[in-house]
Amino acid sequence: MDARQLWLRYEPYHDVTYFTPESRAATDALGCKGGWMGYFGMRAAPLGAASPELVTAVFYNFAPRMVHRALPDAWAVASPDSYLRVRLEGADGALRRMLGEVATPAIEEAATLARTAAMAAPIAGRPLAAANRALPWPSEPHLELWHACTILREARGDGHVAALVAHGVGPCQALAVYAREHSLDPAYMRAARGWTLEEWEASDLPGDLAAVERATDLAALAPWEALGAAGTSRFIELMTPLALRIASANEAMRVNPMALDPVRELAVPGWNT
Repeated sequence: MDARQLWLRYEPYHDVTYFTPESRAATDALGCKGGWMGYFGMRAAPLGAASPELVTAVFYNFAPRMVHRALPDAWAVASPDSYLRVRLEGADGALRRMLGEVATPAIEEAATLARTAAMAAPIAGRPLAAANRALPWPSEPHLELWHACTILREARGDGHVAALVAHGVGPCQALAVYAREHSLDPAYMRAARGWTLEEWEASDLPGDLAAVERATDLAALAPWEALGAAGTSRFIELMTPLALRIASANEAMRVNPMALDPVRELAVPGWNT
């Protein structure tokens, strides 16, 4: 099983959560001052009213000052439960816009498979995965699928942080090396995560990101081993057109700090015909 190929299928479905017009409208209506307050509020909400220090540690690659600009002020704007409500509303609106019909047998089947995989995702030492898995499951299949993809995504992300720590790659260093290896604009990456030029230049040191990625992929296999080869193959088959449709419609994925481009990387001929 190729953990990265699986990630390419569920990451786009999760990525409707934070940077779509629907998401921004939902957090603006809540009273957030800017998109980043909404982002930190929605993503951290499963942890409760977490401190900026905790969120900086768990999210890992954001500069502390960037987190402090949003937290704890976000919890004065609204409760964590309110952020959980509006992030589900935003995801629902974005998925309906990008996918059109969401009450389909394919989405229902994908949701069942993804839920099985998500419930098998390891949560020990993975705070965001554990916190999201403890939330109630949405009843509608397209949102059940979103919730499962979110758990899988955060489980992989938590494992990635563990791999970075184990390999001695710091938060800013990880971004600087990744940007250099993937030809990403350093100025864009610094702005996206709040680091200064001086911090960036001091952190642009050698780091074995290939080893980190191998460790991340290895640590992300448990859900798919539990689902089994046939179930995993079927999940890939069902999720590929969904991931491609979302990736082509989600403006936030045109440029992103992950250098994620499912339309190019999945390269499925005639997928949109």
